[in-house]
Amino acid sequence: MGRASWLPALFYGALAALLLLGVRDVLFLYEENRCSMTYMYEYPEYLKIKLPKKTTRRYPAYELYLYGEGNYAEENKNLLLTGIPILFLPGNAGSYKQVRSLGSIALRKAEDIDFKYHFNFFSVNFNEELVALYGGSLQRQTKFVHECIKVILKLYRDREFAPTSVAIVGHSMGGLVARALLTLKNFKPELINLLITQATPHIAPVMPLDKYLTDFYTAVNDHWILKAQDLRNLTTLSVAGGFRDYQVRSGLAFLPRLSQHDSALSVVSSAVPRAWASTDHLSIVWCKELILATIRAFFDLIDEDTRQITEDPKKRMSVLNHHFVRHPAKIFEENPEAFTELTGAYTWITVKASKWTYSVYNDSDGKYFTFPLASHRKSSSHVYCENSMLDTSSWIYGCLNSNSSMCLEATDLSWRAELLPTTKVVILKLQDYPSLSHIVIQVPPTAGNKYTLDCEFFQEDSRTEQLPVTHIFSFGLSSSKIVLNSTGLLYNVQLQHFTQIYQAFKIHVESHCQSLKERKPNVYRLHIPWSHEDSIIVAKVPSLTEISAKLHVARPQNDSRVPELNIYSSSDCQYETSLTQILGQIIRFHAGALPAYVVSNILLTYGGQLSTWISTGQCPDLTLELVRTAKPYKVEPLISIVVFLQGFNWFREMWESLSLPEVDAAAPSSQDTWFPLASLILFLFGTGIAYWSGVFFSISLRLFSSLWFTLIRPTVLRRDTKLLTPRGLCGVLSLALVSWTTCGAFAIVIIYLQYWFKVIKLHVNVRAEQNILNGDSDHSKETSQNSSNDTVKNQSSIDCTSKATQSLPNSTTAEAVNNLKMHVTILNLFTWIMLLNLPSLIYWLKNLRYSVSLDPDPCRSTAIILICILEILINSNISELKSSKLLKIIAKVPLPLSVAMVAFGRLHLYKVPHFVTFSLLLHVLCCIV
Repeated sequence: MGRASWLPALFYGALAALLLLGVRDVLFLYEENRCSMTYMYEYPEYLKIKLPKKTTRRYPAYELYLYGEGNYAEENKNLLLTGIPILFLPGNAGSYKQVRSLGSIALRKAEDIDFKYHFNFFSVNFNEELVALYGGSLQRQTKFVHECIKVILKLYRDREFAPTSVAIVGHSMGGLVARALLTLKNFKPELINLLITQATPHIAPVMPLDKYLTDFYTAVNDHWILKAQDLRNLTTLSVAGGFRDYQVRSGLAFLPRLSQHDSALSVVSSAVPRAWASTDHLSIVWCKELILATIRAFFDLIDEDTRQITEDPKKRMSVLNHHFVRHPAKIFEENPEAFTELTGAYTWITVKASKWTYSVYNDSDGKYFTFPLASHRKSSSHVYCENSMLDTSSWIYGCLNSNSSMCLEATDLSWRAELLPTTKVVILKLQDYPSLSHIVIQVPPTAGNKYTLDCEFFQEDSRTEQLPVTHIFSFGLSSSKIVLNSTGLLYNVQLQHFTQIYQAFKIHVESHCQSLKERKPNVYRLHIPWSHEDSIIVAKVPSLTEISAKLHVARPQNDSRVPELNIYSSSDCQYETSLTQILGQIIRFHAGALPAYVVSNILLTYGGQLSTWISTGQCPDLTLELVRTAKPYKVEPLISIVVFLQGFNWFREMWESLSLPEVDAAAPSSQDTWFPLASLILFLFGTGIAYWSGVFFSISLRLFSSLWFTLIRPTVLRRDTKLLTPRGLCGVLSLALVSWTTCGAFAIVIIYLQYWFKVIKLHVNVRAEQNILNGDSDHSKETSQNSSNDTVKNQSSIDCTSKATQSLPNSTTAEAVNNLKMHVTILNLFTWIMLLNLPSLIYWLKNLRYSVSLDPDPCRSTAIILICILEILINSNISELKSSKLLKIIAKVPLPLSVAMVAFGRLHLYKVPHFVTFSLLLHVLCCIV
C-alpha cells in the first residue's frame, strides 16, 4: 500500500519536472543580451503639455509630455516647435519616460546635420496602467491619444512646413492602442501616416483575462482586415523581440495578414540588419542597435520639399525594408542610378579563376578586377562575392555586353548585396543577368585599412544539402547528420519538414580547418522564408557552434518554401550538422491556457468526490480523488471530435445555428497549426499543477491550524442549522454593496479570505475532536486497570471542554472530516477564480486616487453571485447533500463543465470562473432542495 501511495507522487513529480524544464527553456535558455545601452549626453527633461480643460476633466489620470535635453529643452519651453512630431505610447505598466532613448539619439543625429531636419518627440503618460491584464481602459486610452494628436498638430499651426500628420511609436499595448485609433468614428486616418510598434501583441492578448480585452482585440483586428484597402496610406511596422521576450512571444507580434497590397511589415529584432539581436520586453525600447535603425529610418523618410515624413507609401515601405529587412550596406536612395561610370586611374586586372581571394592593406593604387562570365555560364549557376570592408560605398558592378576587359559604364550591383555582421555579401544567379558580360570588383586605394575580398562561381546543387529534421515524437532520442566535404564559401542546408512551432531542436555545426592561418569568423543564418524571423550567429574558426532552431510562426498552408541554414564560411572548412530536440515551445505558445486545464482537473475531482459520497458515504481527499478521477480520456476525445467535425461545412453551419461559441482549440486566429498532442500534454501539466496545489493546500492548512491550535484554545464544533443567518445576510448585502460601488474583485478577495478563515477553523476543530477521542480511548483503557479512586482523580483533572465533547460519537468526527475535505476542494476552485480576477483588483488599487469605482468592472456581476453562493457554502454541511433530490444529477455536471472549460476557456480565460460559479451554484441548490 505504501508503494501504491508513492506512485502518483512520482508520476506527478515527473510531470512537474517536465513542466519546469519547459519553463526553464522559456525563461532562461536564450541568447545573451547583445544590445548596447543607450545613454543621454545631457539630463533628460519632460515638458508637460497643457491640455484643454475638457480633456483634463475627462481623463484626469493621463498627461502629455514633450521630451528634451539641455539647450534643446530650453528652446522648446515656449512650444515654438519647428520639427517633425512623433508620439510615443508606452505599454502595459509603461512609463512616458521610455521615450528618452528615441528622443536622445534623434537629437544627436539632428546635431550631426546641423538641424537641417529634426524631430519633436512627444510621450503620453498612461499612469502605468496594467492594460495587458485589464482591458476596461483601452478604449479610454485610445480616445485620449486622439485628443493628444489634435493638440500636437495645433502646436505647429501657422508654422512654415506645418505637419498634417503624426508618426507614432508604440511599445507593447501602446502599439495596439495606436492601431485602435482607426476604429474611432470621428478619427481621420490621414492624421497618422507611419506607425511603428515594439513588442506589441497584435494577434491576441497574452492573457485573455476579461471580456473587454478580447472584444477590443476583435474590434481592432476585424477593422484592419475589413478596411485593409482604406489603410494603404498608413505604413505599419511591427518589431518583435524574439526569444528573449518571454512576456510577448513574437508570433503574437506579427500583424494580421492583410491584402497583398497592404503596407504592413512584421520583423523580429534578431533579423533586423545592424542589430541582429533578440531583445526582452523592456530592452526593446532602449536597445541601441535597434533604436539606431529606427532613427536612421526616420531621417530617410523625410521629404526635402515638405520637411516632414513623406506622403508616398511606396517610399515609406522602401525605407523600412532597407533598414529592417535587407540592408545592402549602402545609404538609402529612393531611385538609384541605373548606370555608373567607372572612372579613375585604376588598374584593370582580369580574373579567370572560378575561385578568387584578395587581401589588401595600405595599397595606394586602386584596382578593378574583372570576371568574364562567358567562361562560367556553362559550368556555374551562381556567383558569390563577399567584402569585409563594411563601408557604404559601391564595390561590385556588372558590365553590359562589353567585348573588352574594360567598361566605362556599368550597372551598380552593390544594391543587390546584403550586410551581415562581419561582411557584406552578394549572390547573383547568372541566368537572371543574361546581358552581363563581366562582373567588376572595385578595390579603392586604402590608407591603413585592411580587408579581404572573396569570389567564387559554383553550381547551386553542389552547395545545397537536404537535412530531414528529427521527428517531433523523438524527444531528442534521435538525430540527423550530414558532412559537408567541399571547401566553398557558401552552403545552404535545407531543413526538410521544419514547418511547425513544436519542432524545436538544436543544430550543432562543427568546423574543421585544414590550415592554421588567421581566418575570418563564420556566419550562420537560420533563414525562415515565410516570415522575417531569421537569427544570425557569428562563430570563430575552428569551433563547435550550437544553434537553437525554433519557429515563431508556423508555415502557412499555401506556402511550400523550406527553412535553410545559410553557412557563410572560410574557404577550407568542413562542417558536421546534427539535430537534437528540445522542449519548451508548448509552454511558450500555450502557457496562458494552463489555468483552464488546472481548473478542469479540479472540477473533475470535485465531481468524483460527489459521486463517491453518494455511493460510499465517504468524501475522499482531493489529491487521492484527483489521481482516480482526473483522466484526459474523459475530456480530450470529445474536444478532438468536435474539432474534427468543424472541418465539415454541415457541422459548422449546425454549430453556428445553435449560437455556440467557437472551440478555442480550433480557433483560426491562433495562426498556428494545432498539434493534437499539445492539448493532451497541457492537460497532464494541468493535472500535475492541480495535484501539487492540493498538496500545498494541505500543508498550508496544517501549518495555519497548528498555529491556531497553539495560540487559541479550540472550541467545540457547532453545526449551523441555518444556511444563511441574519448576520450572514448582512455580510452578503455589505459585500454586494462593496462589489457594486467599488470593485468586484475586491469583494471576491474579502469573501475568499473569509472562506479561508472558515476552513482553517474547521480544520482546527476536527483536529481537536480527533485528539479528544484519542484521549478518551486511552483514558478508558487506563480506568479499567486502576482503582476507582484514581478514576475520580483523573476525571477531576479533565476541563469542561473535554467533558462537553466526551459524548460525541465517532460518526460526528467522520462527518466533520468529510465536510472539511469538500470545503478544501471548493476552496481550491475558488482560489483560481480569485487569481483570474486579481488583475482588475490591482488595476483598481493603482487608480484608486482617481476613482473609487472600477468602470467598467469585468467581474461585478460574477462577484455578487459568488458572494451569495459562498456565504451559503460556508455554513453548509456535506451530510445535507445526501438527502437532496438533485445530488445524483449534479454530481454528473462537473464532467461536461470540464470539457466545456477546455473547449471554450483556453483562449478566453475570463470564461473559466463562469463554469466554476455555475457548478458551485448547483451545489448550493443541493443544500436547499
